[in-house]
Amino acid sequence: MDRVKIDMSGTQGILGCCSAAGRPGSASRPGERVPARATFVRLTWPGAIAALALAGTVASAADRAGESPFSDYRSEVPGKVHRISVRDLPAPYATQSAANGPSIVARPENAWPAAPPGFKVELFASALKGPRVIRKAPNGDLFVAESGGGRISVLRGITASGKPERTEVFAEGFKRPYGIAFYPPGADPKWLYVGDSGAVVRFAYQSGQLRAGGPPQHVADLPEGGHWTRDLQFSKDGGTLFVAVGSASNVDDPDSSQEEAQRADILAFDPDGSHRRVYAWGIRNPSGLAIDPDSGQLWCAVNERDGLGDDLVPDYITHVQPGGFYGWPWWYLGAHQDPRHSGKHPELGRVAIVPDVLLQPHNAPLQIVFYQGHQFPPEYRGDLFATEHGSWNRSIRTGYEVIRVPIEGGRQAKGEYQDFLTGFVVDDSHVWGRPVGIAEAADGSLMVSDDASNSIWRVRYSGQ
Repeated sequence: MDRVKIDMSGTQGILGCCSAAGRPGSASRPGERVPARATFVRLTWPGAIAALALAGTVASAADRAGESPFSDYRSEVPGKVHRISVRDLPAPYATQSAANGPSIVARPENAWPAAPPGFKVELFASALKGPRVIRKAPNGDLFVAESGGGRISVLRGITASGKPERTEVFAEGFKRPYGIAFYPPGADPKWLYVGDSGAVVRFAYQSGQLRAGGPPQHVADLPEGGHWTRDLQFSKDGGTLFVAVGSASNVDDPDSSQEEAQRADILAFDPDGSHRRVYAWGIRNPSGLAIDPDSGQLWCAVNERDGLGDDLVPDYITHVQPGGFYGWPWWYLGAHQDPRHSGKHPELGRVAIVPDVLLQPHNAPLQIVFYQGHQFPPEYRGDLFATEHGSWNRSIRTGYEVIRVPIEGGRQAKGEYQDFLTGFVVDDSHVWGRPVGIAEAADGSLMVSDDASNSIWRVRYSGQ
């Protein structure tokens, strides 16, 4: 596979730890209780691209001396390795800020997602309504947040033809459902939690249940509007509910903008919604949460800010430190000050954390999952997979793929990622697919939701 060779020495880890002081201008501090508030070149024929990767004929841009580690959809190839460090960051406004949102079209004839050699991609489900987060229940059922339809659906089993054996609507009437979590962790949960745009609710649940037996119970209010993707995870011991709450804006200052109060955070609650506190902050949009099943460590995928040029600011995936400050809006990726907030909070630049894995800027990572199955080759077990919804603030689009993040012994990321599932872009202006959710099915295959084609794709290892 191709490898982007960028020196990462001295660039990973932490520049400092967060002090006991909370967010300036906020009424709360990490660990304190917060009052509840009632209140968002053409890429055709992916199979041909995969064949090029298999033949080893696709050149790695950064393998040629002096070329940038920043890339776009034209060089996304299953198996290709990318590595970006803070040393690679350009100055703000090195390029103009772009407005390049995708035009979504029907999947062209012969277009199909491309995976590394040995993997097969199949269309598992279609005609969904804005499918986003996918979570596997302990019994193997797949729960899907159809955010565009305001409902949670259940897909059970896999037929011989690779389709769901049964599909049911578990609950409906939501505004924009996203996060899904089962409580308590383990083989026999009693509750199903849903993160809606302005609240966390839960339903009584028994293993194998396909429809909710009653109305939802309110757990906690959340800020409305802005980034609305409210992902959920329970700690490994079940004692803490983590809730992702993105910012209301691109880069507004929480010191002066009331709309940013209690946002750009990962919040923590007791399972009943009490003891609300800030777990980590300065995280512009932590759109995907996951618990490492081996270590119990919380991880997140983050959509960083826009408006500083094509190659700023890289999105990222990282383990989350309790009380940690990750920069937004005054700083980014450690001691890099956003010029739109020049001179503000110099004390925070010294403690802003550098994330574990830097991704292409503006590629919009969403859901993440740790692979625990045995269907894929052994080297995949324990690695992290993430969906990349795709850019709008880049002159040549990037993302629109699924990536693999290798995790080393000690459960640490290596600072690099690999293209895994590509082929959703048609050309510079058009895309037919946008990966969003990802989950491991009961048989060890990966399920990927796509809210452009309103489909779920199944990726399995065939060895051929």
